[in-house]
Amino acid sequence: MRQPAALRLSKLEDGETEAVQALAEAHFEDVWRLLRRLGLPEADADDAAQQVFTIACRRFATIDVGRERAFLYGCAVRTAAKWRESRQQRVQPTTTGDLESVDCADVDVLGVDELVEHRKARALLDALLDKMPSELRTVFVLFEFEELTSHEIAALLGIPRGTAASRLRRAREDFAKRLSRVEKQLGIGGSARW
Repeated sequence: MRQPAALRLSKLEDGETEAVQALAEAHFEDVWRLLRRLGLPEADADDAAQQVFTIACRRFATIDVGRERAFLYGCAVRTAAKWRESRQQRVQPTTTGDLESVDCADVDVLGVDELVEHRKARALLDALLDKMPSELRTVFVLFEFEELTSHEIAALLGIPRGTAASRLRRAREDFAKRLSRVEKQLGIGGSARW
């Protein structure tokens, strides 16, 4: 499980330091995973996640109780967009993670062969998502992986519900077409659910 690095919490009011640290501990892994699925390489996702929680520290008093995840996901979506834009300007190879970064606990649970297959599947998923248009990828990831409703996605992205639903439909079609092409190239039948 990924853990947040120590956050600079010196400017917070009494009692807020523990609350922000608890927020980071509760949501860091989810924010990091979302950033990865939105196209950031592992090293950039680490830095971007720290940036999301730095923003949360600065704006802690304005985060509505019960809406912390929505706030963090909104920050993550905007941060990922900025990082992708920046990355396009400074073209850098993307890595999907190699076996050197494997947690030994993963090997104990899955076994080496299964771990390699999981890594290959994750690399394929990342490649398929990388090719999707950003606006479709975002709603697809939020719905399929983060399990937000179309209503929550619309609120998070500041778009009408119909637009969110339409983008989700188009995103699913786009993903299915891309997956079908890869399956044909590899001689594999049947679409897997990601």
